[in-house]
Amino acid sequence: MSSKLKVGILGGTGFVGQRLITLLQNHPYFEIKEIAASKNSAGKRYEDAVHGKWKLDLPLPNKVKEIIVKDINEVKEISESVDFVFCAVNMDTEDIIKLEEAYAKANTPVISNNSANRMFDDIPMIIPEINSNHFEVIKAQQKRLGTTKGFIVTKPNCSIQSYVPAISALLKYKPTKIIVSTYQAISGSGKLFSDWPEILDNVIPYIGGEEEKSEKEPLKIWGNIKDDKINLATSPIISAQCVRVPVSDGHLATVSVSFEEKPTKDDIIKSWNDFKGKPQLLSLPTAPKQLLTYFEEADRPQTNLDRDMYNGMGITLGRLREDPLFHYKFVCLSHNTLRGAAGGAVLTAELLKEEGYLTSK
Repeated sequence: MSSKLKVGILGGTGFVGQRLITLLQNHPYFEIKEIAASKNSAGKRYEDAVHGKWKLDLPLPNKVKEIIVKDINEVKEISESVDFVFCAVNMDTEDIIKLEEAYAKANTPVISNNSANRMFDDIPMIIPEINSNHFEVIKAQQKRLGTTKGFIVTKPNCSIQSYVPAISALLKYKPTKIIVSTYQAISGSGKLFSDWPEILDNVIPYIGGEEEKSEKEPLKIWGNIKDDKINLATSPIISAQCVRVPVSDGHLATVSVSFEEKPTKDDIIKSWNDFKGKPQLLSLPTAPKQLLTYFEEADRPQTNLDRDMYNGMGITLGRLREDPLFHYKFVCLSHNTLRGAAGGAVLTAELLKEEGYLTSK
C-alpha cells in the first residue's frame, strides 16, 4: 500500500494543471488520485479531455490517461478520496473563493495558484524560501472556516517571483524604494504562439491586474504576524510596470532599488549566492540546490538560456550596477509556469508536509 499522500488537481486540464500533472507523475511524496475540471470535461478520460489541448512539450504521462475527470464542484466525493488538492481553476474571483473554502471546510487542504484568496490576512501567500513562518496563521484560518484539518495556502503572482527573492536576500540592508518592469512570457496567459498570432513581432504594454499585484503582494510576503493575522509591510515602496513580450516561457524583470543602508556590490552578490531557505536546508525534492544564481556576463540572464536553471526552480540574476537615481539596478529571471506557478505550488506542498500541515486522512 502506498504511503504517498493522495492528491487532487482542480483545473487539471489547463496550462498550470498540466504542469502539475507532469511534476507529480513520479513524485516521492505525492500521487495523483483525482483530476477535476469544468462540466465540459467531467466524465471523460483525462487523455480525451486534453486531446488537442495538451500545451506542453513533455508527453502526457501514462499514469493519468485513464483517470476519469470529475466536476470541480463534486467537493464531497473528491474530498473523500484525496488528502489535499492543488487548485488552478479559471473562474471568477467570488466563485474561486467559494470553491476553495468549500474544499477547506470539507477538511481538504487547498494549495492555490489563484489570486482570489491571496490577500486575506489569515491565508498565507507563500514563496517557500522566504516566508514559511506565515504558516502560523493557518490555525486562525481554520477557526474562521470551522474546519480542523482543511485550510487554504496560496501562491503569489508569477510576475513577482524573480525580484521578490532577490530583494528578500537583501532585507538586512532595508530597501526603501523599488522600480520594477517585468517582461512576461505568453504562457503566463495560458497561451502558445499558435493560439496568439497577434503577439508575434509585438509587445503589449498592459496585463490586467498585474501591476497592482506586483506592487502589493510583496508587502504581504514581507509582512509580520500579529494577533494571528498577517500585516502588510509598510516598505519598500514599489512601482511596477508589466508588459507582455513574445517569449514562450520566462518572466524577466529589470529592477532599480534604494536602501537605508547602502551595501557594496560585492555584499549584494554574496548575499544572493549564499541565500538559502528551508527547502534548500531540507533538500526537498523540487527545491533548487541554489535559489539565486548571479551571472557575471553582461548579457545574462536570458530567457532561452537560463529559465530552466535547476529544472525551472532556480532564479537567475545579472547586470548589477550602480544607478544614477537609485542605489543599484539589476536584471532577474524566473520560469513563470514552474517556479512561478506549478513548481512553486508543489514545493509549497512539500514544505507543508515536512512541517506537519499535510497528512493522510
